[in-house]
Amino acid sequence: MTFVSIRHDVSITVSCESSKDPSFRILEESNFINSKTFYMRWIGGRESSNVDDRRGLSAGGGVAVGGGIIGVIFLVIKLLTGGDVSGDLQQQVQNQPQEMTAEEKAKDDERAKFVSVVLGYTEDVWDSLFAVNGKQYVKPRLALFRNSVESACGMASAASGPFYCPSDQEVYIDLSFYEELENRFQAPGDFAEAYVIAHEVGHHVQKLLGISDKMDRLRQQLSEGEYNKYSVMLELQADFFAGVWAHHAQQMKNILDRGDIDEALNAANAIGDDRLQKETRGYVVPESFTHGTSQQRMYWFKKGFDTGDMTQGDTFRDASLQ
Repeated sequence: MTFVSIRHDVSITVSCESSKDPSFRILEESNFINSKTFYMRWIGGRESSNVDDRRGLSAGGGVAVGGGIIGVIFLVIKLLTGGDVSGDLQQQVQNQPQEMTAEEKAKDDERAKFVSVVLGYTEDVWDSLFAVNGKQYVKPRLALFRNSVESACGMASAASGPFYCPSDQEVYIDLSFYEELENRFQAPGDFAEAYVIAHEVGHHVQKLLGISDKMDRLRQQLSEGEYNKYSVMLELQADFFAGVWAHHAQQMKNILDRGDIDEALNAANAIGDDRLQKETRGYVVPESFTHGTSQQRMYWFKKGFDTGDMTQGDTFRDASLQ
């Protein structure tokens, strides 16, 4: 069965004002995130056996990052303002991690356990969805690292944010990113953190379905500006798959508190290309978008959550993205 398809013969312009949906009012009409802390039900859940804990290891060398939910979000902020990031990259990789206090280590270990449980939840859901369609879900591995890490896509630093490397089919997360998500991007909550993982696993689903390979071939045929349009579609589809996962995880395991979806939407809103560009340079350049606007990211996650239907996530044929 083919879940989605990619057209190679279409030249498009990504719209900043697409995919409007009444569900966006959920962030405007509720004060859930600001007034209360919500907790998804994960304690006691099965921990995945596919986690590589590399937090005690160090890596050196240059940096090359595979695509992810943020990509090189922190470095992009400096790039967009005309800065030179070469020194930042070298410093990020070469700096030794600072010694953590006992309290910080305990919190870090708790987050590592949380990530392992959420990965386990993604395995259970995607195992089931693939089996229903006569396919086998090959589980990805997830590497926890601190400061820097070596992947099949090259070296990466903590500044890269979470990313998925198709070459080794592994998700990479420095847990310090979650502090940035909460403090810098004002997107707190454990389900916001779960959304990050689910998005990267969504890229793994794209790899298994052959979508990533098609995109790699397409990348070699197009200029960077032309390819950016397809990159947006790829990222929005990973947001959609994250929503599909949340839909089925709730049905299978009843993991959600009533404010959890708000947390995920708030995170998606915080990392839209338009919002990041507006905050860093004061204006937006739609043709440089690679992940989609805040509105688009919220829309596709919510669509995946509302429908739970993978066949409705073909962003490459969606008229609003043409």
